Amino acid sequence: MDYDFSNKVVLVTGASSGIGESTALLFAKLGAKLSLVGRNEANLRAVAAECEKQKGVKPLAIVADLGTDEGVQKTAKQTLEHFKRLDVLVNNAAIGARTSILHETDMKVFDDVFRIDVRGVYLLTKLLAPALIETKGNVINVSSIAGTFVSVGSLPYGMAKAALDHFTRLVSLELAPKGVRVNTVSPGMTVNVMRKRALCATDIDDEFKQWMEGAKKNIPMGEPCVGDDIARMVVHIASEHSRLVTGTIVEVDGGLRFNNMSDALVTHVK
Repeated sequence: MDYDFSNKVVLVTGASSGIGESTALLFAKLGAKLSLVGRNEANLRAVAAECEKQKGVKPLAIVADLGTDEGVQKTAKQTLEHFKRLDVLVNNAAIGARTSILHETDMKVFDDVFRIDVRGVYLLTKLLAPALIETKGNVINVSSIAGTFVSVGSLPYGMAKAALDHFTRLVSLELAPKGVRVNTVSPGMTVNVMRKRALCATDIDDEFKQWMEGAKKNIPMGEPCVGDDIARMVVHIASEHSRLVTGTIVEVDGGLRFNNMSDALVTHVK
């Protein structure tokens, strides 16, 4: 299949690393005009520079915290002022957290996760929906299979992703008559910086590699996803090849959802 986004404006949140970085780079290779959002300015500008190298199209880099209304409003305003339109919104920005059992959980963790993973997505989509209606564009929310399968130690994160999945299904019905599609790509175990930080008490490569070696035994296809696996699915659903796909949760997980989710995520975590 050929994918061409040369006349499209694509906004990718959480673009400074991981899945967001991979998604931004792939859209850049396909000629998209990019608005990239992240909190880490140095990383974000490095990703933007790599994207520009692909087709010579300079992205708009927006440093913003999407856990705040100000950051969300800044993102929407600057994107529309710069490009005058929007065709694809990729809501990828999120934070994860490993937590203890319910009655020992710090409510700040809950609030932080929901501010970025749910409220930020809700508000940004709300603000940009009129622009997407004008272009008959589409929204891709990046969720997680943790929103469907329970895992001890990830209660706020799993709840937030379940909320995001429901948001996709409901908003897709609201916007379908307007010609806007809304879908979710739901990764399984994915090698990225966020997972490394969430699962390891220290940022030590050997510890993370040990965890991955143990955890991937629970994946039926034998290996975890990488950012490019998720990015390719995001692009496919955002493209005209998926023109009648909406309200759908697409899992990219190597079959992990069919296995024991709790064991897969807890194994080898110290």
